[in-house]
Amino acid sequence: MDTIIATHGLTKCFGGKIVVNRLDLTVPQGAIFALLGGNGAGKSTTIRMLTGLLQPDAGSANILGEDCWSAAIPLRHRVGYVPEKPRFYDWMTVREIGWFTAGFHKAGFFARYVELVQRFRLDPAVRLKTLSKGGYAKVGLALALAPDPEVLILDEPTSGLDLFIRREFLASMVELAGAGRTILLSSHGIAEVERVASHAGFMAEGRLLLAASIEELRKRIVRVRLRFEGLPPDAARLGIVLECESSGRLWQAVLQDPDRPALEDLREQEDILDMEETPLSLEDMYTALLARFHRPAEARSTNAEVRMQNAE
Repeated sequence: MDTIIATHGLTKCFGGKIVVNRLDLTVPQGAIFALLGGNGAGKSTTIRMLTGLLQPDAGSANILGEDCWSAAIPLRHRVGYVPEKPRFYDWMTVREIGWFTAGFHKAGFFARYVELVQRFRLDPAVRLKTLSKGGYAKVGLALALAPDPEVLILDEPTSGLDLFIRREFLASMVELAGAGRTILLSSHGIAEVERVASHAGFMAEGRLLLAASIEELRKRIVRVRLRFEGLPPDAARLGIVLECESSGRLWQAVLQDPDRPALEDLREQEDILDMEETPLSLEDMYTALLARFHRPAEARSTNAEVRMQNAE
């Protein structure tokens, strides 16, 4: 698939602190890409660089083959953006804010905006200051979609919305992607985006821990559970160990990029019983990746060294 969004070595510092650290990210055409991580992970800063609101200190960011900083103005007609906390002229009505914004866009913006307002069941005569959080979020989405963008970037789009509105909002993303748009959304609410995302990337402290399609992630990170009669398995021989624990004769581990032949050999051992392998939710994946990320570097490198020695 064609790459629509790409960053290479993207870096940003504030006051000597690295907020985004050499980020390499690719988002294919038609994807709903969820950029996931806790507060302070670097998601919003990444999005501000992608939308041309912030100049990178190093590296590059491109959307639709154009540099996000030098081509920021032309890209605004091709990329829709909804910030985490949109702010409009609240004394305007729903219709007036669309008419006002249309002056900065190409012909057809206002007509599409009016259609979207009707589709989102918004009253065009209502003043923005009287809208609920859900209604306000819908206005922001309508303004972002009115230019008929090829790419949609959403920063914490469901923050502050109630459960029903969040689900309705996220469900609309599937429809938009089905119409050919590429969507990048950031969120710290990992569980709620899992049902709509086609791809995901996990960030922590400005670094990208892992990114892939949801299907690939479920193959690359697995939980293995079993009972053993002799000695417990050596987890380091089975893949990159994110988590491992044993209680009595019960043993389990979360593995990244599991070694398939090694797992099959383990399954055939007579002292290994009831062995099962299950995929993880995105939230559990992030928890496991974060646990390994915060371990000392020496502990993280041990698994790779053991696997290399075994291969030799």
